[in-house]
Amino acid sequence: MSDLALHIPTDVIDGPVSLAFALIAALAVGVCVVAARRGLDDRLVPLAGLATAFVFAAQMLNFPVAAGVSGHLLGGALAAALLGPWLGVLCVTVVIAIQALLFADGAVTALGLNVFNMALVATFVSYGVLVLTLKVLPRTRWGLGAAAFAAAVVSVVAASAGFLLQFWLGGEEVGQSFGAMAAAILGTHVLIGVGEGVITAGAITAVALARPDLVHALRGTPLAQGPARTIKETA
Repeated sequence: MSDLALHIPTDVIDGPVSLAFALIAALAVGVCVVAARRGLDDRLVPLAGLATAFVFAAQMLNFPVAAGVSGHLLGGALAAALLGPWLGVLCVTVVIAIQALLFADGAVTALGLNVFNMALVATFVSYGVLVLTLKVLPRTRWGLGAAAFAAAVVSVVAASAGFLLQFWLGGEEVGQSFGAMAAAILGTHVLIGVGEGVITAGAITAVALARPDLVHALRGTPLAQGPARTIKETA
């Protein structure tokens, strides 16, 4: 079974493009460090550690998405919802770096490529989707779950689009047209995104029901009760 996890191995993207994205990733992560320090408090420090550990553990587990294909959690949407985009990027970056340096999951030479796709693109895109959908959907358990699900799906597809951009700029020959490869990768990652969406929605709603103050996307606002429960309590 092949694993489509967006961890780019060695010799897939050429050296100049890998170096360029490494520089972009380093600068962007540096900006995130500065921005995250401004809003960092004692409450967020242990939560960031727990979120990082959860994403790391979840990325080690694969789930089937199609015949002969598996995927795993990227974690950008989960980290963004709990920690916000700046700290969320740092959380996922730490996970990617540990996996590359200690577990050889993704080449060290491709670390900048992977950080760009899975930490920067996935986290910021998912946070944007989450903020927009929460402005439209009711802030109930199901509204938050739907928003988290949509954010996760879009983040995975956006991260795979980042890889396609990198491959278009400096990818090695794969024996098929770029269009055919792009269609296959995007289509498969929609399925992976659905799996990520289910995990992310379940985790975020569980935290929000118990401790809404720990969900950055809610800004500490408790979830509203559903209509049926409100009527029952009124009666």
